[in-house]
Amino acid sequence: MREAVRANWRSLARSTRGAEIAETAAILPLLFMVLIAVFWFGMAFRIYGAITHAAREGARAAAAPACTTCVANDPSQNAWTAVQSVMNAAKVDPTQLRPPTPRPALCACSPTGTTTCGSTVSCDTGGAGASYICVQGVSHSKKGVMDVDNVQLSSTTNGGAGECGVSVSFQYPYKFWLPFSSLNNQTVNLRAQAQMRVETQ
Repeated sequence: MREAVRANWRSLARSTRGAEIAETAAILPLLFMVLIAVFWFGMAFRIYGAITHAAREGARAAAAPACTTCVANDPSQNAWTAVQSVMNAAKVDPTQLRPPTPRPALCACSPTGTTTCGSTVSCDTGGAGASYICVQGVSHSKKGVMDVDNVQLSSTTNGGAGECGVSVSFQYPYKFWLPFSSLNNQTVNLRAQAQMRVETQ
């Protein structure tokens, strides 16, 4: 029985003329590149999902009504706390976040719902997490006092409901490692933005 197995292996080894080895040598690097690409794009997709969820939670926390029994209710602080919580749960470093450039072009909210504004609402620069995320619709600029100005989410002139709310946006730098491609060692800024209408109750 052993002799028959050995004879089969010898005949297979003789019939191989090196073509299979050459084909394998040609295919393995390509297969390796595809596996690396799947891994790095999968990581990018996972981080993009995490930051999108964090932006939604941040906007929801910023738009929540003020607590009447709380000592202080700061929508920017609430947004940053919610974003940090989601990012930490997803094992993504929240200190890598940066405000988006350029910032979203949102206008100040008006009672009539028109969007004729001369300039866009700037990010809140005095709140917690201001160097990491952009919260629009909340301002600390009035001598350190927090003020909820709100931004226009949908204009009645464009068929919207004329709703007011807040926007939370940021970007996360993601570095690809994909040898022999234009993406190798390139940093791509993954952007996330979420808007939430202001709750009145």
